[in-house]
Amino acid sequence: MSLKFPLVAGFKLTERLGGGSFASVYRAINFEEERVGACKVVDLTPQATDEERRTLRKEMKSHSRMHHPNVIEFYNAVIVEPGSSSAYYPAVYMLLEMAAGGDLFDKIAPEMGIGEDIAQFYFTQLLSGVRYIHSQGVCHRDLKPRNILLDAAGTLKICDFGLCSIFKDVKSEKTRQLTDRCGSLPYVAPELAGDEPYDAEPIDVWGCGIILFTILTGSTPWDEPTKNSSDFHRYLRGKCFDEDPWSRFSPDCLSILTGLLAVDPAGRLTCAQAFTHPWMLRPSQLASQGPAAIAHKLTENLRKQGDYDYIDPSEAAFDVDEDGDSTMKSATPHQTQFTQSLLLFSQTQSGKRYTPQLTRFYTSVGPGILLPLIEDALASLGVKTKPAEHIPDKSNPHRGLVQIRIGGYDQRKLMYKGYVKLENFSYQQYSGTFCLMDRDQGNPISWRQLWKALVMSPGIQPLVLRK
Repeated sequence: MSLKFPLVAGFKLTERLGGGSFASVYRAINFEEERVGACKVVDLTPQATDEERRTLRKEMKSHSRMHHPNVIEFYNAVIVEPGSSSAYYPAVYMLLEMAAGGDLFDKIAPEMGIGEDIAQFYFTQLLSGVRYIHSQGVCHRDLKPRNILLDAAGTLKICDFGLCSIFKDVKSEKTRQLTDRCGSLPYVAPELAGDEPYDAEPIDVWGCGIILFTILTGSTPWDEPTKNSSDFHRYLRGKCFDEDPWSRFSPDCLSILTGLLAVDPAGRLTCAQAFTHPWMLRPSQLASQGPAAIAHKLTENLRKQGDYDYIDPSEAAFDVDEDGDSTMKSATPHQTQFTQSLLLFSQTQSGKRYTPQLTRFYTSVGPGILLPLIEDALASLGVKTKPAEHIPDKSNPHRGLVQIRIGGYDQRKLMYKGYVKLENFSYQQYSGTFCLMDRDQGNPISWRQLWKALVMSPGIQPLVLRK
């Protein structure tokens, strides 16, 4: 008997949206209430240690306490123990708010970033969420691009409390220092390189500084915050500020960045101090311009680079009515002015489909011809691949997709993993292959760089459809 997923608070798990080394995320639908969520599924095996179980309990306890506009909402959880006679797959099922806008960093052009106005708009939301998390006595400890999402209205959402730690008793205000080391090297604070206990809040402030730098430039500032990194060593000596990308920043922007990235945690800006910094107090009109304008401002550099020409070569995101106003082509739970402006919908063999990843393209040849060309191109880029597998469509035997498991390391020595998925498509005068690069693990910006390299590779580029 094959095991199945349980209903979680009335939500049925449908398609897999992504995942990482320790968990998968599925779309979850409550058909009776017409609601859509996301469900994080963490496998439970008989070999699961007491420490792993304590970590999961801490994640659920900490996350369920969070109720803030810039933090993914935790709705409910179900635990199915291994070794039971249950018909359900043994796992921890965490039902969460759906972030239909996808990864924030999937919309940011590598090595270019975004302008200071839109960066300030989203950084204010990030800082607001982090300040709230700290007010609940919790330190996130894993602030990085893949944990920053957007909802259907374009609001920033912090997710994944898997590495969080409780550092403060909210009632007594008593705090404690932390001792364990965790996080990804490009994003961790320098004090974690030592063996001494460390204060919790400055760790997340440093992570906010790295995220702000990455938003502005489209790259992280260094491999790791130690003298093993030449980029960090130049920062320590003050030798980088006349060089690109540091030289791009306005004086106020550079000031807040160096305040957030002060090497001594005692001299680092606090969240409260960051909010009163002159760069944060600059007036902004973005919030009043509406979600469509925000979406276009966010992706302005991607559009300038021509990336959107590959994402949807066949049609615009909006129809225009007789009064010249934009109107939605159809209604889905994820279809809003923001997601529609981002073109988070793809034309596939089964019709128009919600696709939050912008790392996709169309070709003029079918999957059978394209597959070996994709494999050759990936090999030339130094990407490791596994043999392609065919995934049938249970509802239609004539449909399905071919997927290739891929992996490797980016320029900052961080591992990435994911799939290249190929399926037939036919729409109006176009036919061929719809190709989606679906990331499981790694930096979204590095994944976008790999997507662009694949699109522009000699064997693929002549076949790619574009506007």
